[in-house]
Amino acid sequence: MFSIILSTILAIMTSSPSPQKDKAVVTFGAGCFWCTEAVFLNVKGVEKVVSGYSGGKVKNPSYREVCTGTTGHAEVTQITYDPSVVSYEELLEVFWNTHDPTTLNRQGADVGTQYRSVVFYKTDEERKVAEAYKKQLDESGIFKSSIVTEISPLTNFYPAEDYHQNYYELNPNQGYCQYVIRPKVEKFRKQFADKLKK
Repeated sequence: MFSIILSTILAIMTSSPSPQKDKAVVTFGAGCFWCTEAVFLNVKGVEKVVSGYSGGKVKNPSYREVCTGTTGHAEVTQITYDPSVVSYEELLEVFWNTHDPTTLNRQGADVGTQYRSVVFYKTDEERKVAEAYKKQLDESGIFKSSIVTEISPLTNFYPAEDYHQNYYELNPNQGYCQYVIRPKVEKFRKQFADKLKK
């Protein structure tokens, strides 16, 4: 069903194609950034993934501050990709298919506004694509509940502390990595075999 929706969105957007760039950047929040980073690092065409914070009002927040849920930031991943290899629409497909976009401010045991589902857009074109995709998903009935994903302009991005970067790769035996991140990555690799890096 996701692929049918993606085809529909691509058909709509090709009527007014945007110029391709050598590299592009997108920012997604889908719960814990360790999970999201681990998934997107496997996507063919993704060149870099940086965990960080977006959407809040405090400048240069620390992880400790963001964890209080009072700064307004979401844990996000900023993804640098090659649009000639993977499209923005395909990244949205991975985004919506690898977390639960129907739970408000929650992903599994992670609870708080910092774990909200959010697409931060930089251009009006990105906003239109994300909104159209979200609408099609809602109307398709794929999810039993309504999608609560926030679609907001990107006003800031602050990289997280160094120890958060490449967390899964550097800490594969840590409990959270074993029991939460690894199953999510394995599910992604099976479901999106055609989008995996070689």
